[in-house]
Amino acid sequence: MIITRQKPFEEIQEMTAPFDKLFVIGCGTCSTSCQTGGEEQVAEMVERLGDKVIGSAMVEEPCDLRIDRKDLKAHRGTISEADAILAMSCGVGVQTIGDYTDKVVLPALETLFIGETERIGKFYDRCMACGECILDETGGICPITRCAKGLLNGPCGGQVEGKCEVGEYINDCAWVLIYNRLNEQGRLDLFTKFRPPRDYSKKTLTTELIF
Repeated sequence: MIITRQKPFEEIQEMTAPFDKLFVIGCGTCSTSCQTGGEEQVAEMVERLGDKVIGSAMVEEPCDLRIDRKDLKAHRGTISEADAILAMSCGVGVQTIGDYTDKVVLPALETLFIGETERIGKFYDRCMACGECILDETGGICPITRCAKGLLNGPCGGQVEGKCEVGEYINDCAWVLIYNRLNEQGRLDLFTKFRPPRDYSKKTLTTELIF
């Protein structure tokens, strides 16, 4: 899931100030789960922005152009009258809505990371979309994301009792977690496997990908 947080309302006010007529779009998936752009948050935003808002809609997945077309079809007339759209979605949703319409699309949220959800309001950074996944070798724990130094071949000398020196020994050392997980799985041979430096050319840099 893509984790987001809402921008401070003062920043949203400043961003929307040049526009007299706004249309607000919420996200029915990730932003709803994060409570940053679901129905309740859209309703609250509409109320706070007042008379500037001429309409609003929920889109199940704003990052999917097909769903934008379907879910916003009934709102085309109102959207055509708007000066700008305020998107309560991740940055991908903002850009996809921008491809759907020629209106100015403004981001109401900050996009933070691809994460794991434990409960509402508690999320963990788990994936950097690096393009070279090695979770099969590390017990399903990503060292690129969870190790503060992105180490590929075990812990550094800074871990103490399983805690990482980065952040004053509050966070778990990713490689201690990996060791423990592989040990539980009976796969400790993978812990000593040498991994060469990452090939960053494998990270998708193109703006288009077709399978």
